[in-house]
Amino acid sequence: MKSREVVLANRPVGMPKVEDFEIREVELPNPSAGEVLVRNVCMSVDPYMRGRMIDRKSYTAPFGVGDTLTGGAIGRVERSNHTQLREGEYVESHLGWREAFVAKDAGLRRLGELAAPASAYLGVLGMPGMTAYAGLLEVAELAQGESVFVSGAAGAVGSAVGQIAKIKGCTVVGSAGSAEKVRHLTEDLGFDHAFDYHDGHLERHIFEGAPQGVDVYFDNVGGDHLQAALNCMRPNGRLALCGAIAQYNATAPVPGPNNLAIAIGMGLTLRGFIVSNFNHLRDQFMRDMTAWVASGEVKYRETTFDGIDKAPEAFIGLFTGANTGKMVVNLS
Repeated sequence: MKSREVVLANRPVGMPKVEDFEIREVELPNPSAGEVLVRNVCMSVDPYMRGRMIDRKSYTAPFGVGDTLTGGAIGRVERSNHTQLREGEYVESHLGWREAFVAKDAGLRRLGELAAPASAYLGVLGMPGMTAYAGLLEVAELAQGESVFVSGAAGAVGSAVGQIAKIKGCTVVGSAGSAEKVRHLTEDLGFDHAFDYHDGHLERHIFEGAPQGVDVYFDNVGGDHLQAALNCMRPNGRLALCGAIAQYNATAPVPGPNNLAIAIGMGLTLRGFIVSNFNHLRDQFMRDMTAWVASGEVKYRETTFDGIDKAPEAFIGLFTGANTGKMVVNLS
C-alpha cells in the first residue's frame, strides 16, 4: 500500500515556510514476522520540533534534510504479524508526519481501551499533559495554596499547568496572545487572572493577579516573560524552564534576562527539564489526569487541521498563535 510522508526539504531560517517541507509518497511493504502495519489516526506538531530542524547538538539528534520527520502519533493496527498486537488496537508512537508505517513493536505503546478521543493522547493525556504534570509537581515542587504564573497559558502545556495548579488550591495567573484566549483561560479553565501579553506591562499584569508575588513560574516563552517573572518572584520561588518559544525562530543570538542576579538574594531556583527524564511518573500521571478529565476538573481544547498535506501549515501555526490548546493533524 502507499503512504504519504512529510520530508524536511530545507533547514528553516527564521520562521519556517511551507516550502521547507515536501510531501512524498512511499510504498509500504507487507508486515513481516513480528511486525505490524499501523495507519495513523492523528499526529502531533509541537514547538520543540523547531529545534530539531537546526543542525546542532542537543538532547536529541536533529532532523536530516531529505529525511521523513517524526513526532507523536496515535494509530490503529491495520495488519498484524505480531503475537501481542491485534488488528484494530490503538497504539501511540513517535512515527507521526506519515499516514501509515510498518514497524516492530519497539517504540509502540498500546493504549488499550480509550478513556477519551484518540487525539487526547497527543495532548492532555499525552506528552504535553505529562510535561505540565512533571514540571509543576516535581520540577517546581508546587505546594498547596501557592501562587503560579504560567506563560503560553492557552497552549497544550500551559492550559494543563494552570488547571493542575487550581486542583492543588493555588492562585493561577496566565499570559496568552489574544483577548479570546484570555477569556478562555478565565471563563472556561478557571484561571484567577489572565492577560494579553501584547498589552505590554507584564509585571503589572502579573502583580494584578498575584499581589504578593509569584511562588512558581512555569516558563514556556522565555525572553521578556522570564525577565518579568524574575521581578515578580517571592523569596525561595521556583522557575520551571520548559520552553522558550519566543526565540525558536530567532536568526541572531537572543540576549538573556539582565536581572538574573535577583535569583541570588531571593534564593530562587531555576531548573530546566525535559519530560522524557520523568518517565517514572507516567503511571501516576495517567491515573491522575484520566480521572481529572473524566470528572471535568481538567478541560482541554484542540485546534485541528485535516490531512497530511496540512501538517506543515499546522506546525507553522504554532509560532503565529493559530492554536488554542493542542494542535492536532487528523489523518483518518
